[in-house]
Amino acid sequence: MNAEDLKHYLADAPPSVVRLEIEKHFDALTDKQKRYAHYISRASFDGARIVARQISPESEAIFDFILALYKTSGGDWKGLQTKAGVSDDELEHFFSYAAQFLGNNGNYKSFGDAKFIPRCSEATFAALASTSPEAEKLYKATNGAIFSADNPALLHLGYPEQGHMTTYYPNSPDITKAEIEAVSAWMEKKGLLPENTRLLKAKDGSFEILIASAISTVPAEGGDIGKDTHFKVEDGPLAGKTIQLVYGDYAKEMGAIAADIKKAAENGDNETQKNMCNAYAKSFETGSLLAFKDSQRYWIRDKGPMVESNIGFIETYRDPAGVRGEWEGFTAVVNLERTRAFGALVDAAPSLIPLLPWNKDFEKDKFLSPDFTSLEVLTFSGSGIPAGINIPNYDDSKHPSEGFKNVSLGNVLSAKAPNEKIPFINEKDLEVYQKYRDAAFEVQVEETSPGTFNFDKENPPISPLTGKPVTSWYGPGQTWGSVFGSLAGAYEECRAELVAMYLSCEFPVLKIFGFGDGSVDLDGPAGDVLYASYLSMARAGLASLEMWDPKSRKWGQPHSQARFSILQCFLQAGDGFCELEGASPDASPDADLSGLQIRLDRAKILTTGRRAVGDYLQKLHVYKATADVEAGSRFFLGMTEVDADFWGRRVRAEVLRNKQPRKVFVQANTYLDEATGKVALKHYDATPQGLIQSWAERRV
Repeated sequence: MNAEDLKHYLADAPPSVVRLEIEKHFDALTDKQKRYAHYISRASFDGARIVARQISPESEAIFDFILALYKTSGGDWKGLQTKAGVSDDELEHFFSYAAQFLGNNGNYKSFGDAKFIPRCSEATFAALASTSPEAEKLYKATNGAIFSADNPALLHLGYPEQGHMTTYYPNSPDITKAEIEAVSAWMEKKGLLPENTRLLKAKDGSFEILIASAISTVPAEGGDIGKDTHFKVEDGPLAGKTIQLVYGDYAKEMGAIAADIKKAAENGDNETQKNMCNAYAKSFETGSLLAFKDSQRYWIRDKGPMVESNIGFIETYRDPAGVRGEWEGFTAVVNLERTRAFGALVDAAPSLIPLLPWNKDFEKDKFLSPDFTSLEVLTFSGSGIPAGINIPNYDDSKHPSEGFKNVSLGNVLSAKAPNEKIPFINEKDLEVYQKYRDAAFEVQVEETSPGTFNFDKENPPISPLTGKPVTSWYGPGQTWGSVFGSLAGAYEECRAELVAMYLSCEFPVLKIFGFGDGSVDLDGPAGDVLYASYLSMARAGLASLEMWDPKSRKWGQPHSQARFSILQCFLQAGDGFCELEGASPDASPDADLSGLQIRLDRAKILTTGRRAVGDYLQKLHVYKATADVEAGSRFFLGMTEVDADFWGRRVRAEVLRNKQPRKVFVQANTYLDEATGKVALKHYDATPQGLIQSWAERRV
């Protein structure tokens, strides 16, 4: 790879390291609640190595290498530097890489799925490794993969047959996308859920489904599909092949997770929390995702807890097939003041849903009231921390959801890096953008995101797109994710964002969040929030081009793919609603785009803008609700297509020139005094060194 291409894969220097502030919220908890939070935090981080192993073969060795250097130094990095004989700049480059690695729990970015490489030489890492036998052994175990960039395909996560990196299909370089899909179809037919599995193709062509569990044999009462572990496929593309269920993937970690979650159960505030934790423990011990679904039902019923959490194999974004989940777990404290404000939004939701651009036939028969909560994160174990969450992800006809929870992670949202730059925003808009972007994002995160429901095929509803009865729907055992596959993540992110953009035009909604009196006022604070919301989305769509790979012509991040399509929706709205100043497809290929800015007409948000958003949203929702994967995929992929010359080469080059380092968070650790039962909290400096120390002092 040439130097010009390689520079886009170099680690951020310096990375944007910020601290998650939690102390005042944690101090307000009772001793029992603190113990509950402590054990769930422990259980969450017990799975940190699972995340590393889900990213690349070398990630766990890199993880241990960084911690071994801290152990060797005893926190005295200057002494280690002298012993290794490396310069100040070289040591800083190591710190930058280590911080970004720990912030992503692996050597591929959690947002974008692209590999990052140290800015210093391999000699620097070798010199640091030479300071202790343990560090040197671990450095050798990475097999040169820290710096490897010879194969451009391996710089991105994706399908093995396309040459990309993935460990969801370990030691299976010749497994094909078609085989992965065929096994998924077989699992769906059997009723075996895929989120906590990996898939291995053996040399003889048979397949092993690796199930995450503390036990290595089929549970005594049988697994989710009985006691059989060996199956011969009778028909379809895998006819004649054998499939084996193998229990005990991540056995050591799953055992530790189950043990800590049982201790959390002992400290639960109520029976619901205890039942939830015990269902978690059963799932993590036996590999049962049916037990995990039970945990999520209890979790939904645990309304308004002081300590909120969720843990397991949750989001499926990083699996190229979009069905296998990455490990994550979080513990957070409720911000009561902000949560009270969200209660009014829940109350208003039944009156807001009919405003969406489809009729009741395309909604659930009964509105499932969400639990809206504003949280302050204590700990989050995963490859990255989001600003908001809407879970659980299970919503199928066989196991209908009893509701869902929307949570806003306040201290993640409010964490600001010093001297943060904001490219592509006109100077006249900068003050409004900076003042209201957090509020605008919170409105987007917290809007209702209605689901879908199965239709009566004997009396199908009329599609608002065609004026004719719908001809497709979900069959038994099918879910949104299983039907739309790898496209489901980006598609649903886009649909959810569009719901927020559409409903944020309702000024009574903005009043709920404390802006305005509910009347239409584009020039007041509510209008400022609305404008900041649309402006932020347009800017996010432009900046998302960083996540598009011109070689594979693929998107590396579902959120980015979704936001780019919404920018296209804005630009295609016409009527001068949204334009890129300083960039034109008709301009000379050598035209200077350094003045590239977004111009969005504030006065047309409620007319041209909302109409365009509504039309786009209606199509996505109806295609999803009717399981019309062919039309839905064709339409959405068309909206996310990147013109190789204008967008992919010229505009993307300007986006890359202005890209800002993504935040990595320094999290506190909790310590339990067994004698007194009291939990202490320890914070760390918002520096790469502080981030390394926090991990070194965490039991992982």
